[in-house]
Amino acid sequence: MAALKLLVVEDDAASLDLMAELLQRFKAEVRPISDSQAAPDLIQREKFDGIFLDLKMPILSGFELAKLVRESACNKATPLVIVTGRDEQDTMHLSFSLGATYFLQKPIDTQKLALLLEKIQNLSSENRRRCACSPEHRCDLHVAGATLNGQTWNISPGGVQLEVVGLKLGDTLQMSFILPRPGTVVKAQGLVVWAQDGRQGLYFTEMSVECQEMVRAYISLG
Repeated sequence: MAALKLLVVEDDAASLDLMAELLQRFKAEVRPISDSQAAPDLIQREKFDGIFLDLKMPILSGFELAKLVRESACNKATPLVIVTGRDEQDTMHLSFSLGATYFLQKPIDTQKLALLLEKIQNLSSENRRRCACSPEHRCDLHVAGATLNGQTWNISPGGVQLEVVGLKLGDTLQMSFILPRPGTVVKAQGLVVWAQDGRQGLYFTEMSVECQEMVRAYISLG
C-alpha cells in the first residue's frame, strides 16, 4: 500500500495522539490538527488522500468542517471519515448527507481501521484518475410537482451532495440517478438539510433495501 497523506482533526490531545499513532503504524503520512479553526485553511490549500474528523469540537464542529471539505477545490472528492463515540442513526445520516464517506466508531478497532485505509487507498487512486471537478452522476428530481435536473456528488449510504438549480433548504423530493457500475437506476426520497452556493446536501429519508445494497456495493468498488 502506497503511503497515504491523511489529515486528522480532533480537539482532544490524547485522542489525537492515539489516532495519529495508529495511522502511522500503517505507514501513513499524518497531519494532526487539534484546533478546528486551523483546519479550513489546510483543507483549501492542500490535497489529502483522506480526512478524519471528530464530530464534537468547539468553534467548528465536525459537521461544519465536513461541509467545508465538500465545498473546497482541493478536497471535495477526498474520502471523509467521521470519527466519534456516538452511534445514533440520526448522527450517521446527517454525517453522510453532508458528504461523509465512512463512519468510524470509537474506541478504534485496528482491523476495521486497516480495512478502511484500504478502501481509502482505492478511492484515492480512482480520484487521481478522474478530473477533480467532474460530477459523478446526473440525477432527476421531483419537487412539489416540478421536475429538476442536476448532478450528484459524494454518494454515501445516508445521503448525497447535489448541484441542482432551484433546490432549496427544507425541500422534500423524490430522485433517481444511475450508478455507472453496474449501470443501475437508484431511486430514493430525501430532505435537503443544507444549501449553499448552488450546492445542496440531501439526507435520504426513504430508499428500498435493494437500492441501499446497490449504493453500498458501488462505494465498496471504489
